[in-house]
Amino acid sequence: MFSKNEETKVASAPADTLISRATEIVGDIHFSGELIVEGRIKGNIYAEDDSSAVIRISETGSVEGEICVPSSVINGLVQGDVRSTTHIELAAKAVVSGNVYYNLMEMVMGSEVNGNLMHISSNQTNNKRLASKKEKLPFDSNTVQNDQG
Repeated sequence: MFSKNEETKVASAPADTLISRATEIVGDIHFSGELIVEGRIKGNIYAEDDSSAVIRISETGSVEGEICVPSSVINGLVQGDVRSTTHIELAAKAVVSGNVYYNLMEMVMGSEVNGNLMHISSNQTNNKRLASKKEKLPFDSNTVQNDQG
């Protein structure tokens, strides 16, 4: 019925998963490909940082838990921290109650973050920034200067 080439294409194609509006999942999710959330998830969501995984949370979707994925597009409710190592987009109806860790971010007017925005990047970039900051310090940061006589 299928030739070997067609079977290979099907097996190697990224997997798309839809959690519909009428669905509630309780528990952690580990995925690859694209995860579209229109329903409710109570649990953490994970994908490998070096993958091309994307989570899309529609305006009817909600997540209670931590999200750790390379790319995310949020237009619903997230109660928990979000970590996107590649790209995050917060659409107009996005509400995040938690910290957002990002490398590149798009934030549309109307989106809401009730937490901290923390930029993340590769360790080499962070090490270079720390080294350049140490070079620029006029005095030892452990020393307290007192101008009073």
